[in-house]
Amino acid sequence: MSPKRILVVEDEEDSLKLVTDILEKMLKQTVLAATDGLQAIQMAHDHHPDIILMDLSLPKLDGWAATRSLRSSEVFRHTPIIALTAHAMVGARDQALEAGCTDYFSKPIDIDAFVAFLGPYLND
Repeated sequence: MSPKRILVVEDEEDSLKLVTDILEKMLKQTVLAATDGLQAIQMAHDHHPDIILMDLSLPKLDGWAATRSLRSSEVFRHTPIIALTAHAMVGARDQALEAGCTDYFSKPIDIDAFVAFLGPYLND
């Protein structure tokens, strides 16, 4: 199985490093990184990632708007976009799904749970 190209959209440096380390070092995946919603859209169009991990609280353009923008393109209609966010209040998961996210994983990240959660997306 060849590695997936995963676009990690995260503006917090520590969170970006943790997710990148998990994906690259533990799971042997290829990581692209964006730190705001506008950069995420541009990188997605430039690199066509297999999976997008999208923080929802981002500068310039939030993750909800970036997800809606990507979903409006036929190219990304079926790309898994997973909300990876600290928005854990009631209704946040539903809001993420309504914006077009495929799934939702809340921060702070439990490494074992995160690896198990990603398994089906990496093995399809």
